[in-house]
Amino acid sequence: MTRIQSALTTVRASLQEGVQLVAVSKTKPVELLFEAYEAGQRDFGENKVQEMALKAEAMPKDIRWHMIGHVQTNKIKYMAPFVHMVHGVDREKVLRELDKHAKKVDRTINCLLQVHIAQEETKFGWSIAELEEVLPTLSVYSNIKVCGLMGMASNTDNKDQIGKEFSGLSNFYNAHAQKQGWNTLSIGMSGDYTIAMAHGATHVRIGSSIFGARTYTP
Repeated sequence: MTRIQSALTTVRASLQEGVQLVAVSKTKPVELLFEAYEAGQRDFGENKVQEMALKAEAMPKDIRWHMIGHVQTNKIKYMAPFVHMVHGVDREKVLRELDKHAKKVDRTINCLLQVHIAQEETKFGWSIAELEEVLPTLSVYSNIKVCGLMGMASNTDNKDQIGKEFSGLSNFYNAHAQKQGWNTLSIGMSGDYTIAMAHGATHVRIGSSIFGARTYTP
């Protein structure tokens, strides 16, 4: 068993029943992804469309690719033919472009509405008030399926604050899930996924606990 496969086994054992693991493979070479794939991992998360498209070409076709980064609308056409779920839908222009390009390839693309719950201004997403306004308009998009919500907590060691941020999003999700037909609450990363599961996470996005620290190409 490789180091990647051992780490993957450890992470899986820590997940609550029914919680879906998205292995965040951004910046990692396909050789490491293959190790995770051979251990049964099928859901991988990337934050750059070009990198995800190259990996999708090189990897087996039964992989479910998750776009977890900020979405540049001019890149949507490159992922529309194959992406499984887009987590970071943070503005109406992304909804329109996803719908347009999904039509062109005769697909329905799953997506999540990203909600800004952190204290950092650098993170993206709708406010709760903005979401209240956009929810009634979603029916106009025929080729996208909004499956739920995504959020990123503040980058802090304060577990109470993280829990409060996840709780607020979870409460909003629970209040609207039945009416909207949602089944996905994507919250929690390597440092806070245990807190996220306590607040109803259905999907957790874990990278460094599986693949190690991120590596960047100059």
